[in-house]
Amino acid sequence: MLTPDRVVVGYDGSAESALAARWAARHAALLDCELQVVHCSLWPLLTNDLGPVKGIAGSGLHHKAQAILDEGQAEALSVAPRVRIRSTLLYGLPAGHLRRTADGARMLVLGSRGIGGFMGLLVGSVSLELTATASCPVAVTRFDKNPEGRIVVGIDSSGSAGALNIAGALASATGADLTIFHVIRPHDGTSNEGGGGQMAARRLLQTAAHDAQALAPQATISQNVAQDTSVPRALLNASRGAALIVVGSKGRGLLRGTIGSNAHAILHHATGPVIISRQLEPGGTAD
Repeated sequence: MLTPDRVVVGYDGSAESALAARWAARHAALLDCELQVVHCSLWPLLTNDLGPVKGIAGSGLHHKAQAILDEGQAEALSVAPRVRIRSTLLYGLPAGHLRRTADGARMLVLGSRGIGGFMGLLVGSVSLELTATASCPVAVTRFDKNPEGRIVVGIDSSGSAGALNIAGALASATGADLTIFHVIRPHDGTSNEGGGGQMAARRLLQTAAHDAQALAPQATISQNVAQDTSVPRALLNASRGAALIVVGSKGRGLLRGTIGSNAHAILHHATGPVIISRQLEPGGTAD
């Protein structure tokens, strides 16, 4: 039986997914969640011959897939030996399996296997698809350079309740300081000569800080407002040295099933783990 108090991590045997497994294990333990390590094998899409080679112990594609899954579980336990853990081996394309497996979970954690080399865009297609379609927050852990740093959460004019909730929960669990950040863009009408934009931003941040303090009573919470034509640039600058960036997304990419441009840019250019928390419509469907 699956439980909502679980963190799901995808593991494919790569160095990037090993980083994701370790990050997921540490945070699952801190959140007192079960960790579910999932490996999706593609071999059945290519061949029906998954069994062992006659006379060769430990051979065969099914055995190889199980060995990769066991390796992912070992990576997790290497940093969090007491975390409650289960492992799941599935066959087929990973995006659909991981999306269904993570339905109702506290968080889905993924590495990145993007090919890189093009304008710094280093996040792979599976991670991008799942940040846009999963029903739970999705963490992408391309780097983990400052694990003891603060958590930065970017909020928009809606208050970004989902992003604030997961950021507050993680600040409470890890003991990290929490910075709540809002960006005013001069060209979109949120800033004006009378200072109304700044006043509205301060009220928004004060409300968010009050809500965050209820989620993380022991955390040190700061507020920051910036004026910039680029939301991603402002957030990335504010998050230098942070352990984690958390952002909301309304999923308004150019194509259905893609995240918006701000979340997309932050995901690609951040120098630490990023959590994307999509805003869902009432009833749990994406907007």
